Amino acid sequence: MIDTQKIIDKYYNDNSRLRTILTVHSRLVADKALECARRSGIVCDLNFVEEAAMLHDIGIFKCNAPDIFCFGDKPYICHGIEGRQILEEEGLARHAPVCERHTGSGLTIDDIKSQKLPLPLRDMTPQSIEEKLICYADKFFSKSGDIRAEKSLERVMKSMEKHGPESLERFRALHELFKSR
Repeated sequence: MIDTQKIIDKYYNDNSRLRTILTVHSRLVADKALECARRSGIVCDLNFVEEAAMLHDIGIFKCNAPDIFCFGDKPYICHGIEGRQILEEEGLARHAPVCERHTGSGLTIDDIKSQKLPLPLRDMTPQSIEEKLICYADKFFSKSGDIRAEKSLERVMKSMEKHGPESLERFRALHELFKSR
């Protein structure tokens, strides 16, 4: 097991509001992902799910999102690729892709092109069952507003719908995978 707190401490070394937002959000996502795995009966690496969920947003500090106390110079959509780079530098090659594959219901090359996103042209959809769990669980918690409140499935689906029918369909597939069997 890796010490996720030590990694968070390295990049969020004070008790700032951003650190609180990151750690509360990540813990909620980790707990939801673990709950979904257990409830659905899917066999996966639960230790990895917890670790990767705790680190999936590690790159937010590099982005500009003042409403959640991020004062970096990158667009917020880049927090995934920034997080991937951080975790690769930390030697966490398995954990790193989770950072960029949890955005929305994942991003395809077509999504990146059609939305003219400032991201590398590569498939950023979740691949492993563990990545899919984290991507799914992440949609139920916000880093703004009441960060501890879990969004309803209906609210999540409305949010996904705003990003197009393909995004909504990918989310629906995740929901089908993780609902109780």
